[in-house]
Amino acid sequence: MNITKKVTILAVGLGLAGGLAGCGSSGEQSSGGTRTVTLVSHDSWAASKSVIAAFEKESGYRVRVLKNGDAGQAVNKAVLTKDNPQGDVFFGVDNTLLSRALDNGVFQPYRPQGSDRIESEYRVDQGKHRVTPIDTGDICVNYDKEYFADRELDPPRTFDDLIEPAYRNLLVTENAASSSPGLGFLLGTAAEYGDDGWADYWKKLKANGVKVVDSWEQAYNEEFSGSAGGKKAGGDRPLVVSYASSPPAEVVYADPRPGTAPTGVATGTCFRQVEYAGLLAGARNAEGGKAFLDFLLTKRFQEDMPLNMFVYPVREDARVPREFAEYGPQAEDPETMDPAKIAENRDRWVKSWTSLVLK
Repeated sequence: MNITKKVTILAVGLGLAGGLAGCGSSGEQSSGGTRTVTLVSHDSWAASKSVIAAFEKESGYRVRVLKNGDAGQAVNKAVLTKDNPQGDVFFGVDNTLLSRALDNGVFQPYRPQGSDRIESEYRVDQGKHRVTPIDTGDICVNYDKEYFADRELDPPRTFDDLIEPAYRNLLVTENAASSSPGLGFLLGTAAEYGDDGWADYWKKLKANGVKVVDSWEQAYNEEFSGSAGGKKAGGDRPLVVSYASSPPAEVVYADPRPGTAPTGVATGTCFRQVEYAGLLAGARNAEGGKAFLDFLLTKRFQEDMPLNMFVYPVREDARVPREFAEYGPQAEDPETMDPAKIAENRDRWVKSWTSLVLK
């Protein structure tokens, strides 16, 4: 999730992801220099302790993780600290925000080992290799199955459905100016309705009672009635912008596990997200950072990601868990947008969206 998400994406929101921030110490030194690799990321970063331990044993580096909030917040902080970076590797910039990081010189070139095994559709920046695709996921509206079944109401399937009177005051989404899934949802509507039509769509969505909150964590785990966190928090919105991979997380972390996922996906509302990692410009431990980027593309890590961050691997030979195939398959025809078009229009669209929806 964070895509990704984030998702990401969901495990962290449920409070179930392993805490890695304490791994290693930035003060550890050896005769060859620092033996700590500092990863800077969003709050949805998660990996199995055994997988991180294997990297540390094989490479000789310790891993320290610094989390900086939602993906949008993390990217903005990376831009602000580019001349004095917080770490060596940044993970979690996605295709909605990629140009902001590249245009501001956040990364230095490095082509990790295993790059040739990445699915071709996810490769970008091939001339300079400043970033490397790590995972992918679909930002989509999720729905609370019980809510709609109890009311004998069909859940929405498309963007058009969301503006129908039957779904008034049911949807919560994230702020497109600060949240990666919120921005992804905005871009999905721009891809669906075009430059001239997306604003009119959002006027109708606002008139139909859409609620906007700051982050994915707040939307999914506090406002959404279908998630485990939302149920505990008393969430009353049965529609939320999240990820196609959120339903399997609801199954995996339930005790006991239900026979079916309690949430579903409106497959006609999906936008394809890709997350990248890169070696930070000015990294104090560039060699360690390179080793960690190589590690992110190993089959071991790529197959560990799905049930930790609830995203799909980009490595062509990485296997996907059964739970993903059963409860959270990728959208067959998601909305997409050329990164160049996102770069050209993103800031203008977000400014217009903010004026239109938040004021």
